[in-house]
Parts: sequence; structure tokens; C-alpha cells
Amino acid sequence: MSKIGSVGFVEQSIRANQFKIKKKFGQNFLTDTTILNHIVDAAEITKGDAVIEIGPGLGALTELLCEQAGFVLAYEIDQELLPILQKNLQSYKNYQIVGKDILKADIMLDIDTYLKEYENIYVVANLPYYITTPILTGLLSKSLPIRRYVMMMQLEVANRICGKKATKDYNALSVWVEYKARATKVMRVPRTVFIPSPNVDSAVVRFDVYQSLPIQAENEEIFYSLIRNCFAQRRKTLSNNLCSFYDRKLVYQMLEDLEINPTIRAEMLGLKEFVSMSNYLTQNQK
Repeated sequence: MSKIGSVGFVEQSIRANQFKIKKKFGQNFLTDTTILNHIVDAAEITKGDAVIEIGPGLGALTELLCEQAGFVLAYEIDQELLPILQKNLQSYKNYQIVGKDILKADIMLDIDTYLKEYENIYVVANLPYYITTPILTGLLSKSLPIRRYVMMMQLEVANRICGKKATKDYNALSVWVEYKARATKVMRVPRTVFIPSPNVDSAVVRFDVYQSLPIQAENEEIFYSLIRNCFAQRRKTLSNNLCSFYDRKLVYQMLEDLEINPTIRAEMLGLKEFVSMSNYLTQNQK
């Protein structure tokens, strides 16, 4: 169990350090040690593995990661939290805190600096709601040697990420993540286990990154753009959405050649169809 993750410790640490919780960083501190342990268990970490943590906060999750992993590299944007983290984690030596915004950090350089001896690198994080999607897509789009992600995020975003074809939650993000990894919702987390309590519930999602993509887009930039365009307006048919972004003649010729019904909506298509359209555009767009 994490001593740092208890309600009493969080409240005492905030008070003792006269720390002011900052909404601009989306700070909500998890205070349920059982849930913290579930997050670590879902990552399946051993002492032979390294972990990248995003937003360690007061160090509740970091403490458990230090106990399970060989090394923990944690990114914390709030400079005021850095000395508090150092104090709370003084019993551990196998970690490095980087006082940077994860979206602006040179992650590959940091991996080469701190984690080069580890074959398996995982990301574990309690993500700020307002930057969940940029962090996830930013990391997955890079060629990083990360095998698994276990992330807590807003429940609504988790539902969209894990959305399946022909459901209301299925969208461009669902397709994008499915292309890169196998996403599994681990657990729902109530808003009541945070200080301060957010306005919505959360969920923990595990992403197992494909070491070799099951299906390959010839041009990933065109693929990402295509799926965004396909879902631009959910009530529109596939052809109407596509004709807003591509030449009308090309769109209808593509759908005919690929035997895709132009009157269906994007939510009825699977990953294979999206990649096929992307590859068609790559080969035929002028």
C-alpha cells in the first residue's frame, strides 16, 4: 500500500507544504490506495522494467512504481511540486524527476539518458483531463520503445478510445488508437476518490502497443487526416463528409473501387476500410 496515497497523507502534505492546487494543471490527487495498486497491477511491472510516469503529483503512484520497477522516470510540469516529491520519495533511489511539460520534452533523449539499459519501458499515468488526447496521440505517434501504457483519464474519453464499430462512442480517436494498440478498459474510478473531486468519473485504460502493425497505412499523415475527415460530422454520410475535403469524383471512384457504400456513416466502417481508403488516397491523390 502507498502511504503517500492515503487521504490523510494527501491532506497533511498539502497543508504542511502550503501547496495550492492549480486548476490550470488539472491537479486532482488520487487518495484510494486500492485503486493505486490496481493501476500498478494492470501494468504488470517487474524489476527488470522501466516506467515513465506523467504527472506524479505528490508521489503516491510513484512510490508504488519505485517498489515494482527497476527505474521510474517521472515528468512533472509544476515546479512547486518538485521539492515535495523529493521529500516524499526520499526512501527511494531508483527514480528521476524531470521538471518539464511532457508535450515539450525530448522523450527519446531522456530514454537514452536514463532508461537505455531496460528492454521493456511502460508508461503509467494519472492524466490531467484537459490534455489526455494530446498526450496519448503525441506519444503513440512517435517511434518510441514503449510497449505498454496504463493511463487514468476522463471516463468519457476512455469510452471513446475503447469504442467499437457501430456504437455511439466509436469515433476518429477509437480508430486511431486501434491502429496503434490494443486498448482495454481496466476499471472505472469514481470522482469521490480524488482531492479535489473532479466533476466527472474516470477510468483506467491499458494500451498494449503493437510491435508490428497488423495493418499498415502507406502514409500515416494521410490516414490520420482521413479518419478525422470521415467523422467530421457524424450525422453526415461517408461520401458527404469526404466530399467536403477531397475531390468529389475521386471520392466516388474510391468508394466504388473499394466496394464501400457511399451512403453509410463512418461509424459503420472498421479499421481495414479506413486503411484501404487512406492507401487509395495516397496512391491516387494529385
